[in-house]
Amino acid sequence: MEQISKKVPTGRSHGAAANRRGVNWERWGVRYARVVLGTAFLSAVASRFGLWDKTVDMKHFANFLQYAAQVLSFVPTAFVPLLAWTATAIETTLGTLLILGLWPRWVSLASAVLLAMFGTAMAISFGVQSPMDYSVFSASSAAVLLALHSWRQDTKQSSIQGMRGKSS
Repeated sequence: MEQISKKVPTGRSHGAAANRRGVNWERWGVRYARVVLGTAFLSAVASRFGLWDKTVDMKHFANFLQYAAQVLSFVPTAFVPLLAWTATAIETTLGTLLILGLWPRWVSLASAVLLAMFGTAMAISFGVQSPMDYSVFSASSAAVLLALHSWRQDTKQSSIQGMRGKSS
């Protein structure tokens, strides 16, 4: 009697074969994290100029400058406006690039560093509870994971291209 071997599904999926059969949850998770982090950066910038209140004016940015001075209490006051405008420009750039998915390795790493610096400044000025309550370090760690994912994807692509080059 011939024995027929059937592969029994274990509930776990492995590699590309699983991706052909269903949804690639890792890709969607990465996309979700990128879009949410990018949107959070752009939302913060929008608040600084009153876009959420539909009253676009510089009063909102003046309030942001006061908050920035509190967060940067350890920095000379003369540097606060420069740092606030720089942070605004960087957050706008990083938010847009995250949403678009451009240069994911470096943009994610820069986002992680920026968020870690902001969280550290908050902890220095307000105590460690403040960045914890606002999940600043959680967002930074998500950006680190995005950067690591991108590095892994780049490494996979390099090894695939390397193997193609050897076989020709």
